[in-house]
Amino acid sequence: MFDSTPVNRIARLAFACIASLPVATAGATDVVVSGLFTNKAVIQVDGGPIRTLAVGQATPEGVRLLSVDRESAVFEIDGRRTTRGLGQAKSARTEPSVQSAVLFADGAGHFSADGKVNGQPIRFMVDTGATVTAIPAADARRLGIDASKGPVVLLRTANGTARARQVKLDVVSVGDLTLYGVEAVVMEGDGLSLPLLGMSFLNRMDMKREGGVLTLIKRF
Repeated sequence: MFDSTPVNRIARLAFACIASLPVATAGATDVVVSGLFTNKAVIQVDGGPIRTLAVGQATPEGVRLLSVDRESAVFEIDGRRTTRGLGQAKSARTEPSVQSAVLFADGAGHFSADGKVNGQPIRFMVDTGATVTAIPAADARRLGIDASKGPVVLLRTANGTARARQVKLDVVSVGDLTLYGVEAVVMEGDGLSLPLLGMSFLNRMDMKREGGVLTLIKRF
């Protein structure tokens, strides 16, 4: 039998209002580990700014660093203990339409970057003093780059003048950064020990350095 008493009508109204309220759901917190040091970790939370966190410290989002080893860091996230591994040169998600990469200095203060040339893996050293991107002859052969028909140029190096061949690299990638038609040289002989990411790539970037962190943001 339908109960029409005022108390029950108020109770039914209150229940209907509560049932119509939106239910808050907590989304998973995204934590990216970009660098690991003694008792410290460089992290990015939910695509926000890059922070250096010491063991015991917490971010404004409530992510607390519990411990660090050479390959991973242990966090307390949303009340749960979780381990996250290191992801080098992780894309900085400032905007979905912006291509960017974050690099970290080694003990000598040099920046290296894992990348690809024409789809093949390569490890560059970042060199703002190099006019063009430079690749040793051995690496060029491994990458399938034929420099035999390229114009000969003479370059000044730390060991004196060296011969090189001018080439154009179809695709060069570092992290989420991708450039097409990058001017480069292939060094002849033993004039270069490792590939250099030079200004023919870097001058198409905005470069922001904060201590041992270098952020590259594609301009064009």
